[in-house]
This record gives sequence, structure tokens and C-alpha cells, in this order.
Amino acid sequence: MSLIRWQPFSEINSLQREMNSLFDSLVPTTTDRLSSGFVPAAEMEETPSAIHLKLEVPGMDAKDIDIQVAAESISISGERKSESKTESNGLTRSEFHYGSFNRVIPLPTRVQNTNVNAEYKDGILNLTLPKAEEEKNKVVKVDIS
Repeated sequence: MSLIRWQPFSEINSLQREMNSLFDSLVPTTTDRLSSGFVPAAEMEETPSAIHLKLEVPGMDAKDIDIQVAAESISISGERKSESKTESNGLTRSEFHYGSFNRVIPLPTRVQNTNVNAEYKDGILNLTLPKAEEEKNKVVKVDIS
């Protein structure tokens, strides 16, 4: 039987390489982000009477945004069009994200999809989604054990 020397640092290095590989596969590269468009950031707040949703879509016109509301989800899609620029030396670098997006956000409660209020100002889309009447008056009794 032969003895094998244990080298704990080589195992740690191997684990670190595996973790780096895992994180690299989860985070999109710059070329992936440019080819797949962009996903606007969203913020949702629930009040007793409504759900308030903010979506960050700078650089877009309101006419380029499509909003479809169902009772339990909202679908927002749009397209940010690029401006064609050419420089005299032929080099253009852009870190802006252009392209189309489609985001479906499930809602925590049912809403009145016929009474939605939308406002677009300074690149922020503000949506007020009033809750359905049966959701406003819903009282749930909790048993204590």
C-alpha cells in the first residue's frame, strides 16, 4: 500500500475553479446582453387598495411600450431603437442596450384589469392596478394552535 500526500490547497483551488465556472455560466456576457435585448428593472408595492408597479424604461417613447393586464399577471413589452451614428474615424462604442423586451410579472392578488392607470415620466413607467373588490374585502381567520 502506497501513501499519498494530501494537498488541501489543490482541492481548494479546484473548488474555486468550479465555482468560477458556475458563476460565469450564470452571468451573461456583454455580447449575450446585447443580442438578447434588455430586461427593465421593476419595483412592486402592495397597498390595501391597489398594487403599484414601477418599471425602469429610459430612452423609450410611450408609444413603443405595450401593456397587457390580466386578472393575475401583467405583460409589458417594448423596443428601444438604436440611433445610427457614424464617426469620421469609423469607431463607435456603445454600452447602451437596444432591442426588444417582454416581461410578464405575476401579481400577488387579482386586480381590476379594466381600471388600470398608467403614467410615463422621465423614463419611469408607473402603473396603478386597483385590487378586485373580492380581494379588498377578503378576511382570513387564522387559527392559533
